[in-house]
Amino acid sequence: MDNKKLLSVKHLSRFYGSLTAVNNISFHLDKGEVLGFLGPNGAGKSSAMQVITGNLAPSTGQINICGYDLLDSAKQAKANIGYLPEQPPLYRELSVNEYLSFCAELNRIEKSKRQAAVERAKDRCGLSQVGKRLINNLSKGYQQRVGIAQAIIHNPAIVVLDEPTVGLDPIQIREIRTLIRELAEDHGVILSTHILPEVQMTCDRVQIINQGQLVYSDDINHLHQRMRSNNIILGLNQAPATSELESLTDIDEVEVLSGSRFRLTHSVETDPAADIALLAAEKNWGLYEIRPESKTLEQVFVELTSGDVIADEAELELDEPTIGASAL
Repeated sequence: MDNKKLLSVKHLSRFYGSLTAVNNISFHLDKGEVLGFLGPNGAGKSSAMQVITGNLAPSTGQINICGYDLLDSAKQAKANIGYLPEQPPLYRELSVNEYLSFCAELNRIEKSKRQAAVERAKDRCGLSQVGKRLINNLSKGYQQRVGIAQAIIHNPAIVVLDEPTVGLDPIQIREIRTLIRELAEDHGVILSTHILPEVQMTCDRVQIINQGQLVYSDDINHLHQRMRSNNIILGLNQAPATSELESLTDIDEVEVLSGSRFRLTHSVETDPAADIALLAAEKNWGLYEIRPESKTLEQVFVELTSGDVIADEAELELDEPTIGASAL
């Protein structure tokens, strides 16, 4: 297996009776990258994550983790994964130190090395000042940090985070995003989410899953290119007749947005914005706005998911939470 490639998933499917939660998906994860696993609620994200982490058996397919087949060498494969489920597996009656010590033991860290592992995880997750506090008395953001700390306590090669920022306030979200980027320096990170800005702000590569199938897989730069459209928004104080704009070279269509603003559609191969700006100056059209129109990530998302309604219902509730994949 390539030293850089930490995870390889081939033709993975997961069925619940007649329900197909994950349908023949294939992808990989490299060291040092954050892979965004994006999809509407109920698309199969959590089921896929639980199969990859060994908490659910795949119906079909192969999963290779750091050179170990997940089915043939489960113990070795799981030892290389840290997992934060959507509902963090916290014992709220314990202090942070007690809980992380328990997790270190579950992950079979040698007794002489457990304290150092706990301190390292606390330091990386910004928990050094709250080690003695009960988890139940921490804010939601700090509880998420504790959940991430348990996922990395055994220093796994792969960290899987399922909806890590749900329910957090904007400041907490920014802190968790920063933490995820820091984790990617030493690990490969899979970030499963239905929150669109998470992908743009955090991920190097993006996969979109819908109804159990991968409908998009590419790096974030190509996604940004896909968000570009072949439209120009044009604002003119002295607007000419629409027919004059339609006669411009490379302009295929003109849409009037208001009395003085237009949407000009041009061929994909061209960018006539500079020529239009020069012409507007020559003819004293009073140009006050000219800019390319971009699609939002939401628009791209809806296109790729075939216009399906993005529900607010919970993810498939067929899976049971667990303390951590490597502990099983």
